[in-house]
Amino acid sequence: MKHKILLVEDEADLGNVVKQYLELMDFDVDWQQNGRTALDVFEKSPNAYHILLIDVNLPGLNGFELAEHVIKLNPDVPFLFLTARGDKNDRLSGLKIGADDYVVKPFDVDELVLRIRNIIKRKQPVVSAEPAQQKVINIGTTQLFVDSLKLITEQGEEIILTPRECDLLVLFFNNVNRVLKREEILTKVWGSNDYFVGRSLDVFISRFRKYFQHNINISIKNVYGIGFVFNVK
Repeated sequence: MKHKILLVEDEADLGNVVKQYLELMDFDVDWQQNGRTALDVFEKSPNAYHILLIDVNLPGLNGFELAEHVIKLNPDVPFLFLTARGDKNDRLSGLKIGADDYVVKPFDVDELVLRIRNIIKRKQPVVSAEPAQQKVINIGTTQLFVDSLKLITEQGEEIILTPRECDLLVLFFNNVNRVLKREEILTKVWGSNDYFVGRSLDVFISRFRKYFQHNINISIKNVYGIGFVFNVK
Protein backbone atom coordinates (compact mmCIF):
# COMPACT_ATOMS: atom_id res chain seq x y z
CA MET A 1 0.00 0.00 0.00
CA LYS A 2 1.30 3.45 -0.94
CA HIS A 3 1.73 6.06 1.76
CA LYS A 4 -0.74 8.91 1.22
CA ILE A 5 0.35 12.53 1.55
CA LEU A 6 -1.74 15.70 1.83
CA LEU A 7 0.39 18.43 0.25
CA VAL A 8 -0.83 21.98 0.95
CA GLU A 9 1.16 24.46 -1.15
CA ASP A 10 -0.25 27.52 -2.95
CA GLU A 11 2.75 28.11 -5.26
CA ALA A 12 1.64 26.35 -8.45
CA ASP A 13 5.10 25.64 -9.90
CA LEU A 14 6.58 24.35 -6.66
CA GLY A 15 3.48 22.35 -5.75
CA ASN A 16 3.41 20.69 -9.17
CA VAL A 17 7.12 19.77 -9.03
CA VAL A 18 6.89 18.38 -5.48
CA LYS A 19 3.73 16.42 -6.29
CA GLN A 20 5.23 14.83 -9.41
CA TYR A 21 8.49 13.92 -7.68
CA LEU A 22 6.74 12.39 -4.67
CA GLU A 23 4.58 10.34 -7.03
CA LEU A 24 7.75 9.16 -8.79
CA MET A 25 8.93 8.03 -5.37
CA ASP A 26 5.75 5.91 -5.10
CA PHE A 27 3.71 8.16 -2.78
CA ASP A 28 0.00 8.88 -3.30
CA VAL A 29 -0.29 12.69 -3.24
CA ASP A 30 -3.40 14.86 -2.71
CA TRP A 31 -2.39 18.47 -3.54
CA GLN A 32 -4.42 21.43 -2.25
CA GLN A 33 -3.58 25.13 -2.76
CA ASN A 34 -5.79 26.75 -0.11
CA GLY A 35 -5.73 26.25 3.67
CA ARG A 36 -9.51 26.27 4.03
CA THR A 37 -10.00 23.83 1.15
CA ALA A 38 -7.32 21.54 2.59
CA LEU A 39 -9.12 21.53 5.94
CA ASP A 40 -12.41 20.65 4.24
CA VAL A 41 -10.69 17.73 2.50
CA PHE A 42 -9.01 16.55 5.70
CA GLU A 43 -12.26 16.77 7.69
CA LYS A 44 -13.87 14.27 5.32
CA SER A 45 -11.08 11.69 5.82
CA PRO A 46 -8.98 12.56 8.90
CA ASN A 47 -7.43 9.07 9.03
CA ALA A 48 -6.65 8.75 5.32
CA TYR A 49 -3.23 10.41 5.31
CA HIS A 50 0.13 9.16 6.56
CA ILE A 51 1.63 12.67 6.67
CA LEU A 52 0.80 16.30 5.80
CA LEU A 53 3.19 18.77 4.14
CA ILE A 54 1.92 22.27 4.94
CA ASP A 55 3.14 25.61 3.61
CA VAL A 56 2.94 28.39 6.21
CA ASN A 57 1.84 31.24 3.90
CA LEU A 58 -1.49 29.97 2.60
CA PRO A 59 -4.70 31.69 1.51
CA GLY A 60 -7.86 30.85 3.45
CA LEU A 61 -6.08 29.59 6.56
CA ASN A 62 -2.36 29.96 7.16
CA GLY A 63 -0.32 26.85 7.80
CA PHE A 64 -0.21 27.25 11.57
CA GLU A 65 -4.00 27.66 11.76
CA LEU A 66 -4.53 24.65 9.51
CA ALA A 67 -2.22 22.51 11.63
CA GLU A 68 -4.09 23.43 14.83
CA HIS A 69 -7.39 22.31 13.25
CA VAL A 70 -5.76 19.11 11.95
CA ILE A 71 -4.50 18.18 15.43
CA LYS A 72 -8.02 18.50 16.85
CA LEU A 73 -9.34 16.14 14.17
CA ASN A 74 -6.49 13.62 14.37
CA PRO A 75 -3.79 14.22 16.99
CA ASP A 76 -1.75 11.26 15.73
CA VAL A 77 -1.18 12.33 12.12
CA PRO A 78 2.36 13.68 11.53
CA PHE A 79 2.98 16.90 9.63
CA LEU A 80 5.86 19.15 8.63
CA PHE A 81 5.94 22.75 7.46
CA LEU A 82 7.27 23.91 4.07
CA THR A 83 8.02 27.61 4.14
CA ALA A 84 10.19 30.45 2.93
CA ARG A 85 10.26 31.84 6.45
CA GLY A 86 13.65 31.43 8.10
CA ASP A 87 12.89 33.32 11.29
CA LYS A 88 13.71 31.42 14.48
CA ASN A 89 10.42 32.41 16.13
CA ASP A 90 8.44 31.01 13.20
CA ARG A 91 10.31 27.71 13.42
CA LEU A 92 9.73 27.52 17.15
CA SER A 93 6.03 28.33 16.71
CA GLY A 94 5.65 25.51 14.18
CA LEU A 95 7.43 23.00 16.39
CA LYS A 96 5.43 24.06 19.47
CA ILE A 97 2.21 23.35 17.59
CA GLY A 98 3.46 19.81 17.16
CA ALA A 99 5.19 19.70 13.77
CA ASP A 100 7.51 16.76 13.23
CA ASP A 101 9.84 18.86 11.09
CA TYR A 102 10.27 22.30 9.50
CA VAL A 103 11.76 22.62 5.99
CA VAL A 104 12.85 26.06 4.76
CA LYS A 105 12.61 26.88 1.05
CA PRO A 106 14.45 26.40 -1.20
CA PHE A 107 14.93 22.76 -0.24
CA ASP A 108 16.35 19.63 -1.86
CA VAL A 109 13.50 17.31 -2.88
CA ASP A 110 15.55 14.16 -2.18
CA GLU A 111 16.16 15.44 1.34
CA LEU A 112 12.43 16.10 1.72
CA VAL A 113 11.65 12.51 0.66
CA LEU A 114 14.14 11.19 3.22
CA ARG A 115 12.58 13.32 5.98
CA ILE A 116 9.09 12.09 5.01
CA ARG A 117 10.16 8.45 5.07
CA ASN A 118 11.91 8.85 8.41
CA ILE A 119 8.85 10.48 9.99
CA ILE A 120 6.47 7.82 8.64
CA LYS A 121 8.84 5.08 9.79
CA ARG A 122 8.95 6.52 13.33
CA LYS A 123 5.15 6.66 13.45
CA GLN A 124 4.64 3.07 12.33
CA PRO A 125 4.00 0.38 14.98
CA VAL A 126 7.12 -1.46 16.12
CA VAL A 127 7.29 -5.04 14.89
CA SER A 128 8.90 -7.43 17.36
CA ALA A 129 10.80 -9.54 14.84
CA GLU A 130 11.42 -10.09 11.14
CA PRO A 131 9.20 -12.74 9.51
CA ALA A 132 10.87 -16.15 9.86
CA GLN A 133 10.61 -17.03 6.18
CA GLN A 134 11.36 -13.61 4.73
CA LYS A 135 12.89 -13.69 1.26
CA VAL A 136 16.46 -12.37 1.25
CA ILE A 137 18.68 -11.87 -1.81
CA ASN A 138 22.43 -11.61 -1.13
CA ILE A 139 25.16 -10.16 -3.32
CA GLY A 140 28.36 -10.31 -1.34
CA THR A 141 27.66 -8.49 1.93
CA THR A 142 24.75 -6.52 0.40
CA GLN A 143 21.34 -7.88 1.41
CA LEU A 144 17.89 -7.17 -0.02
CA PHE A 145 15.01 -8.09 2.31
CA VAL A 146 12.19 -8.34 -0.22
CA ASP A 147 9.22 -8.68 2.15
CA SER A 148 10.18 -5.74 4.38
CA LEU A 149 11.46 -3.55 1.48
CA LYS A 150 14.81 -3.14 3.18
CA LEU A 151 18.28 -2.87 1.63
CA ILE A 152 21.37 -3.37 3.79
CA THR A 153 24.44 -1.97 2.04
CA GLU A 154 28.01 -3.19 2.31
CA GLN A 155 28.64 -0.48 4.94
CA GLY A 156 25.70 -1.69 7.03
CA GLU A 157 23.45 1.24 6.08
CA GLU A 158 19.73 0.38 6.20
CA ILE A 159 17.65 1.86 3.37
CA ILE A 160 13.85 1.56 3.25
CA LEU A 161 12.72 1.14 -0.35
CA THR A 162 9.46 1.84 -2.10
CA PRO A 163 7.69 -1.25 -3.50
CA ARG A 164 8.65 -0.21 -7.04
CA GLU A 165 12.30 0.30 -6.08
CA CYS A 166 12.32 -3.16 -4.53
CA ASP A 167 10.80 -4.75 -7.65
CA LEU A 168 13.44 -3.11 -9.82
CA LEU A 169 16.30 -4.18 -7.54
CA VAL A 170 15.01 -7.77 -7.49
CA LEU A 171 15.10 -7.73 -11.29
CA PHE A 172 18.68 -6.42 -11.26
CA PHE A 173 19.82 -8.80 -8.51
CA ASN A 174 18.44 -11.75 -10.47
CA ASN A 175 20.11 -10.63 -13.73
CA VAL A 176 23.62 -9.56 -12.74
CA ASN A 177 26.20 -8.89 -15.46
CA ARG A 178 23.74 -9.11 -18.34
CA VAL A 179 22.16 -6.42 -20.49
CA LEU A 180 18.56 -5.64 -19.56
CA LYS A 181 16.73 -3.73 -22.27
CA ARG A 182 14.78 -0.65 -21.20
CA GLU A 183 11.63 -2.10 -22.74
CA GLU A 184 12.05 -5.32 -20.75
CA ILE A 185 12.59 -3.43 -17.48
CA LEU A 186 9.65 -1.08 -17.97
CA THR A 187 7.30 -3.89 -18.96
CA LYS A 188 8.28 -6.20 -16.09
CA VAL A 189 8.39 -3.56 -13.34
CA TRP A 190 5.87 -0.90 -14.46
CA GLY A 191 3.72 -2.95 -16.81
CA SER A 192 4.04 -0.38 -19.62
CA ASN A 193 6.61 1.37 -21.77
CA ASP A 194 5.89 5.07 -22.19
CA TYR A 195 7.69 8.37 -21.68
CA PHE A 196 6.51 8.95 -18.10
CA VAL A 197 7.55 5.56 -16.71
CA GLY A 198 10.80 5.89 -18.65
CA ARG A 199 11.51 9.05 -16.64
CA SER A 200 10.71 7.10 -13.47
CA LEU A 201 13.26 4.43 -14.40
CA ASP A 202 15.97 7.05 -14.89
CA VAL A 203 15.21 8.56 -11.47
CA PHE A 204 15.44 5.13 -9.82
CA ILE A 205 18.74 4.35 -11.55
CA SER A 206 20.19 7.60 -10.15
CA ARG A 207 18.98 6.68 -6.67
CA PHE A 208 20.48 3.16 -6.90
CA ARG A 209 23.84 4.60 -7.91
CA LYS A 210 23.77 6.66 -4.72
CA TYR A 211 22.87 3.56 -2.68
CA PHE A 212 25.88 1.65 -4.07
CA GLN A 213 28.31 4.55 -4.48
CA HIS A 214 30.64 3.21 -1.75
CA ASN A 215 30.55 -0.39 -2.98
CA ILE A 216 33.40 -0.90 -5.46
CA ASN A 217 32.00 -4.31 -6.44
CA ILE A 218 28.63 -3.03 -7.72
CA SER A 219 27.92 -0.57 -10.52
CA ILE A 220 25.11 0.18 -12.97
CA LYS A 221 26.27 0.89 -16.52
CA ASN A 222 24.32 2.47 -19.36
CA VAL A 223 24.33 0.57 -22.63
CA TYR A 224 23.59 3.41 -25.04
CA GLY A 225 20.34 2.98 -26.89
CA ILE A 226 19.64 -0.42 -25.33
CA GLY A 227 19.42 -0.47 -21.54
CA PHE A 228 21.45 -1.16 -18.41
CA VAL A 229 23.85 -3.70 -16.93
CA PHE A 230 23.91 -4.35 -13.17
CA ASN A 231 27.60 -5.20 -12.81
CA VAL A 232 28.83 -7.25 -9.88
CA LYS A 233 32.51 -8.16 -9.56
